[in-house]
Order: sequence, then structure tokens, then C-alpha cells
Amino acid sequence: MNGDMPTRQSGDVATRQSGDSLAGEHAQLLAQVTARARDLLAVAAQSRWPERELQALAAYLRAEVIRQISDEERLLLPTYGTAPVLAWLARDHARLRAAVDAMVSAAGGKRRCSVTRLATMTRDLITQLSDHFTTEERLLSGLGAPAAATAALGAHPHRWYALTEGPVVDLDSLPAAKATEAVTDRLRRLRRDEEIELRSSHDLNSLCWWLSASGRGDYGFAYLREGPDQWCVRVTRRR
Repeated sequence: MNGDMPTRQSGDVATRQSGDSLAGEHAQLLAQVTARARDLLAVAAQSRWPERELQALAAYLRAEVIRQISDEERLLLPTYGTAPVLAWLARDHARLRAAVDAMVSAAGGKRRCSVTRLATMTRDLITQLSDHFTTEERLLSGLGAPAAATAALGAHPHRWYALTEGPVVDLDSLPAAKATEAVTDRLRRLRRDEEIELRSSHDLNSLCWWLSASGRGDYGFAYLREGPDQWCVRVTRRR
């Protein structure tokens, strides 16, 4: 299976790994998508439907890859002015959105397909994503200096997803000024009747009140621990 998954080639490894560059941001995204794809393909290779793995991959694609595309179109591409390459990038973004939608539909049961077809879709998506990132970096570099990461322009850092993905979210691990924003984004991804636990060394009452009053969803809150060293709240999405 290792031979089936593409790898990116770049002459500047340090730049690719830097969180301050678009190339580094792309490398982080591709690594996360590829890891989830490998989990899916490992189960598919056993001729079993990878329900849990597909859900994890689709959730990441929807939350992070689609956000990256939108952030690039909103924050990054306009800084290059008008150019034919920007029109090409817009069309390629549309193709990526369509590929992600297909995976999300399969995860939601709207587009049931065979295990073999799902594995092919997954490999094709990784290849498409890798090729797009490589081409986009090259085209934008041709228009000027290497592109900055969208996070450097005000977008959410992709590392937040890993910090909020599981059933327990430690707010102390998030930047204090952005904790509410990151938690809100995580709660928005909850499905009906799904729950997570929020933990913090500070009282969570104000956060719970803000989430209840903000109109960003219908949530139930239950305190599991109320200090003095740690506060824990179970949050359930009701609808």
C-alpha cells in the first residue's frame, strides 16, 4: 500500500515545514489527510467498509481542506491582483471542492459505493490534493515572493484541529485569546446528540453562557467538576 500513496517532492524542505509559508501549511494539511487516508485504506484492504475511518477523513476534509481553499480565496489570492493563473486556481479549487463533496457524501451515506470504489476515490483525492498544492505554490511563486501561510494573514491555524478533535478538549492547550473561537468551531462540527468534554484550569461558566446566548447552536451543558484546580463541562449538541 505504501507504493499507492503519493509523496510530495520539494527542493526546500525547511520552507515546506515552516508554518509561516503557504508551502508549510500545505505540507501540514497533506500529512493530516494522508494519515487519515492510510487508516481508511488499511481497512478497505480487508474488504470491510471503513465507517469510522471515512468519517474521520471526511470531517477533516470538510473542516480544514475546504477552509484552506476559502481562506486562500479570501485572504491570499486577492493580494496577487488579477492574473490568468488566478482563474486557473479558482477552477482547480472548484474541482477540489467537488472531490471533497464526494467523500463527504460517501461518509454520510448519500453516495453509497463499493469498498473498491471508495479506495480509488481516496487515492485519487490524495493525488489531486498533492498536485494542486505543488502547482499552486509554483504558480504563486512565479507572480512574486513565496506565498505566506493563510494563518499569517488571520486564518485559523490548522494545528487547532488536532487540539480540539477528540472527545476531550483542554482549553489550556489553546492560545488564551483564541480558545473561545477554537472551541466554537469544534462545537459547530458536532452532530446531533454528540457530546464532548471541555476542561480548563479556569471557570467555564462565562464560556458556556456565551455559547448559549450566541445562537451558534442548541447545546446542553452539564458540569462534571467545578474547581478549584480544574473545571470540566460536558457539552451535548441537541439539534
